[in-house]
Amino acid sequence: MKILVAVKRVIDYNVKVRVKPDNTGVDLANVKMAMNPFCEIAVEEAVRLKEKGVASEIV
Repeated sequence: MKILVAVKRVIDYNVKVRVKPDNTGVDLANVKMAMNPFCEIAVEEAVRLKEKGVASEIV
């Protein structure tokens, strides 16, 4: 069985979010990005399943 894990990139939780001067969104220039914590949990579970032999490949 193959396992597909979707991963989302988000702004790191230690970084203060800045709004663009024209208020159209978040300023992402020179901002540290990290993996969504819930996606990290999903990746860890996929690795556990592969180690148990339930899954053959993680995508």
